[in-house]
Amino acid sequence: MIGHPPALVGISHGTSSGEGRAAVRALHEAVAAAVASRSAARGEAAPSVRLGHVDVEQPDVPATLAGLDAEEPVVVVPLLLSAGYHVHVDLTEAIADASGSGRQVVLAGALGPDDRLAAVLARRLDEAGVRPDDIVVLSVAGSSDGRAVRDCRDMAGRLAAASARDIRLGFLSAAEPLLPDAIAAARADAPDSRVVVASYLLAPGYFQDLAARAGADVVARPLLVADGPVPGELVEIVVERYDVAAATLG
Repeated sequence: MIGHPPALVGISHGTSSGEGRAAVRALHEAVAAAVASRSAARGEAAPSVRLGHVDVEQPDVPATLAGLDAEEPVVVVPLLLSAGYHVHVDLTEAIADASGSGRQVVLAGALGPDDRLAAVLARRLDEAGVRPDDIVVLSVAGSSDGRAVRDCRDMAGRLAAASARDIRLGFLSAAEPLLPDAIAAARADAPDSRVVVASYLLAPGYFQDLAARAGADVVARPLLVADGPVPGELVEIVVERYDVAAATLG
């Protein structure tokens, strides 16, 4: 395996939603195509690209790593929007276990916060028909990890800059204000305006369904959708996170 590029292992949260699984799989396939094309243009061997999950689905992280050659270096890229418990605990521990068994493996950064994600969010709002007088609430999954909550607040600021409008924030779990409360507050402040939710979620699934039931007038689609093209910004971010982490492997 000397001279072979590190494998790119994308690890998603996992979902029981068929639409969500299809959307994440499409991202995985787009990333694999992008790195293969780049390698071919450079006359280099293409890295292995694998998809695993930290929860709900299989293969999990250990099984995904076990499917690679034992001597193949690995970059694990969290397909997660914020660096919370799954990154700082679940993935960190799984990588420590793999490293302890002699595998060369490194953890890349989470996908967000990133201005390119804000650009996709703004595009989803436009697709949803957002109006100048609408109140926009950014819906995020939420986390008990304060670092992930700060990341979400950071993304609200980035979306405000990208969309040139005020952005409120609502959490679907673990942090406040909860999305239904944020929507209710928006209605109280501007009863004649529509409330539109921007969905800072990677793909359709449980949390997108919660957002749809939270009481907004309009709910935009998540970053990935099962029946549409994968945003180039997401592919670019995954490959960039891989490159940065791979450089630390020497």
